Amino acid sequence: MMKELLLLCLSLLLFACGNPSLQKNERMNKDHTYKNHLVNETSPYLLQHAHNPVDWYPWCDEALEKAKKENKLLLVSVGYSACHWCHVMEHESFEDTAVARLMNEHFICIKVDREERPDIDQVYMNAVQLMTGGGGWPLNCFALPDGRPVYGGTYFPKQQWMSVLVALSDMYKQEPAKVEEYAAKLTEGIRKSELVMRNEAEAKFSLDTLKETVERWSQRFDNSEGGPLKAPKFPLPNNYQFLLYYYKVTKDEKLLKHIELTLQKMAFGGIYDQAGGGFARYSTDTLWKVPHFEKMLYDNAQLVSLYCDAYRLTKTALYKQVVYETLEFIAREMTSPEGAFYSALDADSEGEEGKYYVWTKEELKNILGNDFDLFADYFNVNNNGLWEHGNYILLRNKSDKEIALQHSLTEEILEEKINELKKKVLKEREKRVKPGLDDKTLTSWNALMLKAYTDAYNTFGEKKFLDAALKNAHFILQKQKRSDGGLNHNYKQGRSNINGYLEDYSFTIEAFIGLYSCTLDEKWLGEARALADHTIAHFHDKNSVMFWFTSGLDKALIARKMEVMDNVIPSSNSSMAKALFLLGTYYDDAGYLSLSGQMLNNVQHDISSYGSGYSNWGMLFLSYAGKFHEVAIVGNSVDEKREQLLQYYLPDMIFAGSPGESELPLLRDRFTEGRTLIYVCENKTCQLPVSEVKEALGLMQKNDKTR
Repeated sequence: MMKELLLLCLSLLLFACGNPSLQKNERMNKDHTYKNHLVNETSPYLLQHAHNPVDWYPWCDEALEKAKKENKLLLVSVGYSACHWCHVMEHESFEDTAVARLMNEHFICIKVDREERPDIDQVYMNAVQLMTGGGGWPLNCFALPDGRPVYGGTYFPKQQWMSVLVALSDMYKQEPAKVEEYAAKLTEGIRKSELVMRNEAEAKFSLDTLKETVERWSQRFDNSEGGPLKAPKFPLPNNYQFLLYYYKVTKDEKLLKHIELTLQKMAFGGIYDQAGGGFARYSTDTLWKVPHFEKMLYDNAQLVSLYCDAYRLTKTALYKQVVYETLEFIAREMTSPEGAFYSALDADSEGEEGKYYVWTKEELKNILGNDFDLFADYFNVNNNGLWEHGNYILLRNKSDKEIALQHSLTEEILEEKINELKKKVLKEREKRVKPGLDDKTLTSWNALMLKAYTDAYNTFGEKKFLDAALKNAHFILQKQKRSDGGLNHNYKQGRSNINGYLEDYSFTIEAFIGLYSCTLDEKWLGEARALADHTIAHFHDKNSVMFWFTSGLDKALIARKMEVMDNVIPSSNSSMAKALFLLGTYYDDAGYLSLSGQMLNNVQHDISSYGSGYSNWGMLFLSYAGKFHEVAIVGNSVDEKREQLLQYYLPDMIFAGSPGESELPLLRDRFTEGRTLIYVCENKTCQLPVSEVKEALGLMQKNDKTR
């Protein structure tokens, strides 16, 4: 089938490019105001297109019915507000009246925000990947009036785009049976893609599987610059969270060296905003130097959690700096008055990618005066940092110790000076035209950032981190949780809408469990459990024991998808499996644990061949295959002991605590008046309680040696 798909795509492209009548160019009259069906949407991405001459519709019944009535192909164009090449295609094609005329005449045109409707994006991205072997955004997919795809791609230059429009329209009119046959085959491929079958074999989780996984994976490590041995480089924080956990189990020092190299190179690189904190989406090169400048909430949330984990393990000061600066960025630029988190900052400002973040030497000299030389040495305002058009990307390649020695300063004075200079540069940068802000709020991404704040609080004990976490959690409950117990996916300007996807539930469950570890308020475990039960009721597939991405309450698309492989964010199935494992342990619920174990068993054969695509599953695998500890602290000093315990890197542990009696299974019948006791258990078997955290850590380490 793949061969047939590729041949048809090639024939369409050749036919389209051979039409000379489409070489005419008519620019849109910039003074004329156009208005289409997107004007009443709340998505910043859809609103960007609301005044294109293209007669865009949102995904809705009206558009689909119109396509059927007029017997026209659908054009489903998917992107997101911070996408640079989405903007390029809009300027080149969707703002051009000649292009718009072709689109309006021959197609029913639908614009989709992939972040609002990841379910639609999944289906048509899958189609394009089957057809072309690749994907990305902008995503442009043509489909029959019933939604079954027939052709697609990503970015098209204007003339090629116009040729494709005519070619597809002609083919649909002249050879409808051929198009129909092709659509049927492609749709069948989409429905079968990434479906998981139940593994009926007995579940056996051996560390040997992960040893094979890491050995294969490590052959693709860049041990010079960190990260993968390729470009572009994405941070993929979940990969390194798994590798840290694997190091904790195996004590593989070579692996730890690679992890620390990667974390330092990312923090020193241009992908990290040296002046304002926070990470860009990815690096376009192997050096982490030139980023794609968009900043996504989900990346920064996960990277905060990763650097917290790494700090707990190593106590490296750089990791703490990254966490604090990134959360300062989130508080300053990505947080609403309600405590919700916005989705993204654009890569572009004033029509240029990265303009907001880069500097000329002259600008920096005017801002910094006599301190320019120190700043230039520290942040490589030299050939290392030179980018294009005389602009420099701020980045680092030397330690504070090296720079301090070079400038005859103590490290303490250097730190004070650099912080002062960064504030000056940031203050000046604030005067520039800012990149566009995507101010919609997504429950799933908010949950990732909520979890990041809980990790930061547990690691560093800063009350402001807990305050931010609690405010966001209450926002989710008050604005996004419905009366039927379900969650909505999207929030903007007081409007909560779009029935939640699996990721909204699984990430929120994990975040609420994290909030319980900060507060010891069992309300958050109860909320997590209620969400899990709702998810099982509406998303669970009893045949495979996996979960669908969409609720059974949703109107069906041409295919109902399962999200299994981990990517820039963990897959919703791997997140759900982890959540069920944790809840099953907290509540001694055999049903939750059975689901979690079967889900992991279903994918375990895939883990060894593609570690980076199953890293979140890999962490759950470690919890099953290794020694997993249940730690309970009961007594008046529980908060003090909790704070001490959670400063350590303990991924192989679940923690519960209470100042007095509790009916939570891990805490039941463990309160002793006048004492605070720590119980270390494994698989429901507990050792004698101890009074000090160091004693408890000793018991866990003793258990580790028996692996």
